[in-house]
Amino acid sequence: MIELRDLCDEDSADLFRWRCASEVDRWLYEMPPADLAAHERWFAQFRADPDQTGWIITIKGAPCGFLTLKGLTGSQRRAQYGWYIGESEARGRGAGRAAQALGLDRAFSGFGLQKVWSEVVTGNEIALKAQAAAGFRREGYLRRHAYKNGMYQDVVLLAILQEEWAARRATVHANLIKSGLISA
Repeated sequence: MIELRDLCDEDSADLFRWRCASEVDRWLYEMPPADLAAHERWFAQFRADPDQTGWIITIKGAPCGFLTLKGLTGSQRRAQYGWYIGESEARGRGAGRAAQALGLDRAFSGFGLQKVWSEVVTGNEIALKAQAAAGFRREGYLRRHAYKNGMYQDVVLLAILQEEWAARRATVHANLIKSGLISA
């Protein structure tokens, strides 16, 4: 069963390990933290910032990934969405699809957002397909938008509106429940 749970102090070590893993890092804009101390500062700042929140993605209670919302205090009622699966054995098992649905529920019901948007580096077909399956639509394309490791990368902008998620939610949840990924 895939679930989202609130962050706790003990999650810092997993987040650091995942963030430094090449399979996670390759799809993120920023360089991984230089060391554990830099990561610990980031983790404390992240948790203290009312403009953002995050959850640990779990499979049968075991941590496997991270999902975030940023921009929660703005007057526009929109937030940026981000997620990754950190544990290699959890990839390709539906954790990302399930976590997205649970995260969208929290974004729209829990935070009252009207829009959730994301930026995905081109080439990350897994994320693009997972977000399309949840109902995200392409809203733009940013050329040479991200610079990392001496290279510029293009970025796809995606978004889903509250009413679009409301129209898809029952079907997405039914498929995830049928697949045994989330509970009813």
